[in-house]
Amino acid sequence: MPGYRFGKHPPKSDYRTLRFKDYLTRDRAPPLAELNVLAHVFDNLRASDVTKLFPMDGNERLGDCATAALAHAITVQRALTGHEMRIMTEQEVMKLYLRLTGGLDSGLDELQVMNHWRRHATNGDGILAFVKIDPRNHTHVQQAIQLFGGVYLGFQVQENCIHEFDAKQPWTPGRLTHHGHAVFAVGYDPNLVTVLTWGNTQQGSWTWWDECVDEAYAIVPPEATNPGFAPGFDIARLEADLNAVAS
Repeated sequence: MPGYRFGKHPPKSDYRTLRFKDYLTRDRAPPLAELNVLAHVFDNLRASDVTKLFPMDGNERLGDCATAALAHAITVQRALTGHEMRIMTEQEVMKLYLRLTGGLDSGLDELQVMNHWRRHATNGDGILAFVKIDPRNHTHVQQAIQLFGGVYLGFQVQENCIHEFDAKQPWTPGRLTHHGHAVFAVGYDPNLVTVLTWGNTQQGSWTWWDECVDEAYAIVPPEATNPGFAPGFDIARLEADLNAVAS
């Protein structure tokens, strides 16, 4: 039986972090009732083996879930924006993790990972920005998945987390532990959210989400500056605010 590791630290706050809700325009359309981003990924890459596209990335041995989720985000975004297969190797994911931790298997906070990616291209892949989403706003979570292909999120782990994953059952609320885990969400319907973790997909109920998820970010790729890329999201204002924060 494979091992599973956690490693996400509690959320950190920074007043400079931009917020998703501030860039939604009044003419934005409501999100689709349900969406499976992976269907588009599979079509674009002509590949559908989740275990190969989104591998374990060492997360059975190290608490590197925060960088594994980043690697999964890269694969999804390159597939959607460039019809290009870009999969970080396990060694690259673990090397990035240990560089950010200073060589210790100590886990990471997601804001540190996002800030690093914002400043440094990872595996040749850069981002324009990341913006914080209020996890309690399901509409915004769904809009972010629809606009940008996914949501980078973290949650406080419930006791039944690994049991339900092994049993291929959706995550449900349970007694919270002191562990945290980072995953990448790629789909939803009225009842469930779908995430990538531990070399596979996993669903969780929205009640699980409300009980456990404590931070979420939309990742804005460089292609977002192309006309019509993210209708209903004010990229020009986002770029202006990025410049203001940088100065």
